[in-house]
Amino acid sequence: MIYILDASAILRYLDGEAGAERVSAIIKAHLAGTHRVVVSAVHWGEVAGIVSKRHGRAKMDDALSRLSAFGFEVVPVTAERAVRSGLIKVERKIPYADAFGVELAGDSTEHVLVTADFDVKPAEVDVRIEFLPAKGE
Repeated sequence: MIYILDASAILRYLDGEAGAERVSAIIKAHLAGTHRVVVSAVHWGEVAGIVSKRHGRAKMDDALSRLSAFGFEVVPVTAERAVRSGLIKVERKIPYADAFGVELAGDSTEHVLVTADFDVKPAEVDVRIEFLPAKGE
């Protein structure tokens, strides 16, 4: 299985919020070699920006260093991926950044997008999505 972690899933993990245990289990399976974890460069940058805004640059550097040690595949944004994501945004009426996770999940039936962002719900008809629990659940 290949898990696509979006920014919301990674932030839940980093902040120890609802769904952090599930993301941790996915990371452990990745480290054990039974599953892979893939992150869009768009979501990687989103995590960087949010952590920096909330906690400062030093904490951002620390968080990215810890995440990098897991060996996630960070997929660069190509012109083709950007166009496909733009089309997903328009067709499914979801935020553009979220469309990059959906686009990656569409690469294979083995891909599962893991997210805490219910804005991507309209894309469930196109790809497999595992929603993390809402905060407070």
